[in-house]
Formats: sequence, structure tokens, C-alpha cells
Amino acid sequence: MSTNVHVLHARDSLTMLRRNLLHARRYPSMTLQVALIPVFLLLLFVYVFGDALGTGIGQDGGRTAYLAYLVPGILLMTAGTGSVPTAVAVCTDMAEGIVARFRTMAISRPSILVGHVVGSVIQTVINLVLVTAVALAIGFRPDAGYAEWLAAGGLLVLFVLGLTWLSVALGLISKTPEGASNAPLPVAFLLPFVSSTFVPVDSMPSWIRWFAEYQPFTTVIETVRGLLTGTQIGHNGWMAVAWSLGITVLGFVWSLRLFDRDTR
Repeated sequence: MSTNVHVLHARDSLTMLRRNLLHARRYPSMTLQVALIPVFLLLLFVYVFGDALGTGIGQDGGRTAYLAYLVPGILLMTAGTGSVPTAVAVCTDMAEGIVARFRTMAISRPSILVGHVVGSVIQTVINLVLVTAVALAIGFRPDAGYAEWLAAGGLLVLFVLGLTWLSVALGLISKTPEGASNAPLPVAFLLPFVSSTFVPVDSMPSWIRWFAEYQPFTTVIETVRGLLTGTQIGHNGWMAVAWSLGITVLGFVWSLRLFDRDTR
């Protein structure tokens, strides 16, 4: 009986995944916008501010050295921006009543959310590959072997999974799709700017340095940066994994509890 239930959950989750991927293909504007924002920021900071920032933070080699410093942070911004469409899609489903109809059918209720999460993770991973390809095309030359690439990729996917579940919860508590599009912004955009994405946290005022150093984006950025460029990781490695797992559990539990409430 337990095996049959798991098979049904997997089958329904795959059905919901196909549904969400079809929606993304039919309405590509948001997906394209989410993919282009990190690419635009990468090109802007490298070609407009790269020389000045590279020299200012003590990176010998100017623009090229700053590119190596910047890429891990831009990859984390890609993970953050990729979570925004998830909140909008979940809120839209709830507001339009399709979820209420799903609940009357003989399908696994968690599969509705799982389809959103897996579909979003797949799209965000594709965006990460795109940003990495652009970075390599403009001169990014990582000092990493297969093991380091695999570790960095695994950590990024875990962090994406956590942000996606958190965005599902934010979509469930939002009243309108417009509100849902704004709900993840503090996480998706504010935290990356108050981190080591663009400059080292040591250059920040003391009153904000402590927060910037220990917040989740910085710990993951420094871990990915260390894996790809050969810099020191220190305590950031275990903190990055802990933050990623914690956000995933928080988002998952919060989403399921909200979803178990009465349909709007």
C-alpha cells in the first residue's frame, strides 16, 4: 500500500511538473526577463565598473580579476531572481480557483506544490548555466576541477531549492499576483546587494558588516567563490549548507501548512 501511494504521488507530481513547464513555454516573457537580469548586471558591473571596483578592492588585474570575483555573486542573484515567478504562479493558481478544483480530484495534494517547485528549479538551473556560459565567454577562467564544479553546482541547486520553497509560501500568503511578485524581492534583490556579491564585506561599515558576513547569500557566495577560484572557504562551507537546508525545511513546512488551509 505504501509503495502504491508513493507511486501515485510521483505520477501526480510529474503531471503537475509538465503542466508548469507548458505554462512557462507558453508565457516566456517572465522567464526571459528573469534570465536576462543577472546577465545584464554581470555585463554592467564588469564593463562599466570593473576596472574601478577591481582596483578598489585590491584585485590585481582590474576588470579580469573583478570578473572572477563577481561571477559567484551573480550566480546567487540568478538563484534569487529565479524564485520570483514561482510566487506569482502559485498565487495565480490560488486566486483563479484551479487549486480548489484540483482538490476535488483524486490527485495528491502536495503534488500541486511539488510541480511548481521542481519546474522552477529546472528553469533556474538553466538560467545558471546561461549566466555561467556568458561569464566564460567574456573571460571568466575558474581554477576548479570536476569535484569543485560538482560541489559548487550541488550547493547552488540546494540553495535554489530552499529559495523556491520559500517563494511558494510567499505566493500562498499573497492576495494578488502583483503582491506575490513583490514578496520575494527583499530576499531576491536586497540580500544579494548586502553581501559579498560586489565588494568584500570587510569594506562595509561595522554596523552592517556583521549582518553581511553571516547572512545566507554571503556564506553561499564565499563557498562557491572558494570552490571556483581557489580562495579560502573557512567557516562558510558548513554555514552555507546549514543555511540552505534550513531555508528548504522552513519553506517546505510553511508551504504545506498554508496549503492545508481552506482554499481562498
